[in-house]
Amino acid sequence: MITLDDCRQFFTQEVRLAAAVRSPAVVDAFARVPREKFLGSGPWRIALGDVGAGATYLMTDDADPRQIYHNVSVALDPTRDLISGQPGTLARWIDELEIHPGDRVFHLGCGVGYFTAILAEVTGASGQVVAVEVDADLAAHARENLAAYPNVAVHDGDGAALDPGACDAMLINAGVTHPLPAWLDRLRESGRMVVPLTVGMGKTLGKGVVAKITRQGACFSARTITFVVIYSCASVRDSQLAPTLGKAMATGALMKMQSVRRDVHAPDGTCIVHSAGVCLSLNASHNYSK
Repeated sequence: MITLDDCRQFFTQEVRLAAAVRSPAVVDAFARVPREKFLGSGPWRIALGDVGAGATYLMTDDADPRQIYHNVSVALDPTRDLISGQPGTLARWIDELEIHPGDRVFHLGCGVGYFTAILAEVTGASGQVVAVEVDADLAAHARENLAAYPNVAVHDGDGAALDPGACDAMLINAGVTHPLPAWLDRLRESGRMVVPLTVGMGKTLGKGVVAKITRQGACFSARTITFVVIYSCASVRDSQLAPTLGKAMATGALMKMQSVRRDVHAPDGTCIVHSAGVCLSLNASHNYSK
């Protein structure tokens, strides 16, 4: 019989290949964190298809933890279509953050804390993870699930209102129309942010792209990683920017983004999505200064 440890090892390699994970530390973290601890007692509902298209669920045969060691999303509250996301999806985002031991990491939208635990494993005991979840019930579960990690602090409330302190990496696990200037300010030199830029599709969901932003002095280089459908961060959505962002997605201009500009400048042909605070730009970040 295949043991639970065998399943975890197979799962780890499945995630590594599905996400093309480069960091051995990220792979090892998925091997160490017991997923079943964060999903409640089984049997579990496996999400079939895209939540944004109206997910359906398949109940596992039993409550054997081996059932959920696959690259699948698992329902947390099917009545609200709340899920613990596909490990391969988040693994790629975490890999892009290039986390080092001792790093300070901000995780917005931590849910019940499974991927926060992955972050905590990667940054290690000398690092710190500041996590926040807007849903108070999920945040309470995350706090309980992560109690064994002294390097994790879990907050409940609006993540945009929380000052995470100076950070080496930020995982924004909710869709926004623009990177919040306060987040950019809190990135340390060479700090990395992974953030979904989305347009609304319904009350709570959005679709768009995931971007990686890296601080380089006063400049911020940027590139798109992949497409995404994700829950929205309601407080970081600018209705005036949404139409321009949607057009940039439709034309493919957003895929050519090279920087987030924060210098004062008049909008021109290099501006993909322009506002007074931040501008998603076709310009390479070294071509201007703040």
